[in-house]
Amino acid sequence: MSVLDGPRIERRRVLLDGTAYWGTMDGSELRLDDGRRVDPAALIHLPPLEGMPSKIIAVHISYRSRSMETRNQPQPSATPTYFTKPSTALNGHNGQLVKPEGVRYLNYEGEYAAVIGRVTRNITPDEAWDHIAGFLPLLDMGAQDFRDTDQGSMLRVKGMDGFCPVGPGIVRGIDPRKQTLRTYRNGLLVQEAHIGEETIWGVDYLIADLARYITLMPGDIISTGTPAHSRSLDPGDVIEVEISNIGRLKNTVIAGPLLRASGIGHPPMDTPEVRRVALGCDERVREDLKANYQLASRG
Repeated sequence: MSVLDGPRIERRRVLLDGTAYWGTMDGSELRLDDGRRVDPAALIHLPPLEGMPSKIIAVHISYRSRSMETRNQPQPSATPTYFTKPSTALNGHNGQLVKPEGVRYLNYEGEYAAVIGRVTRNITPDEAWDHIAGFLPLLDMGAQDFRDTDQGSMLRVKGMDGFCPVGPGIVRGIDPRKQTLRTYRNGLLVQEAHIGEETIWGVDYLIADLARYITLMPGDIISTGTPAHSRSLDPGDVIEVEISNIGRLKNTVIAGPLLRASGIGHPPMDTPEVRRVALGCDERVREDLKANYQLASRG
């Protein structure tokens, strides 16, 4: 049965008394598979996956607004391009995002992602829906200070530990193309896009494209890009991404210590290319936005 068919079903994976349990949301309660009912707000949420995915694959740009913001054109390329995040980047709902000392630009990117449900290879976009286990909100965090290294692979930018929060649950029975993505920084709306109207390539296209040459395995995550206005966060900031009818993921930024192996490898940089993507505007406009944000926060 297609992931789009049937009633909405949300499955979560939580930690209770040191043990991981799966459960199904029933109103505001989580009904664990052993029959107990618990308040999910009081529990630690784990990524709603069975084990570690073999792959986390993300598209570079898939929203027209983001392409205009960073490329000044409505479509960045004729076909999508991708990067991967290591499975150690996974994080859960209400998890902490560590901003290492020396990193200036830790950017949020609110996204939705598909979780692969069965072995997928050489399929059409129409067939892709039958290969998806469900959808979930995802924060594609990036230390933009490292954009000038790794030859565009995004390994250090997007691959640091904890830089891929997902959850709180995995959802079936909802068509993401009919939903709206919203990202909130400290409760203020900072990103908004209607997914079906503003994406260049849908998740069905992305999966079919990748599966031409790469076997996608159950549990693999395919993330679908972010709209305009990805900006940097500071320790203490709370960042949330909400996909209507799918869920709202929440994480908090904390300060990390200076790394022990200082002086090894490429350092964080503050260059025009870094600022172009991290700020999306020149320094003067950034300061105006910061002042407006602080004013809104106070009032």
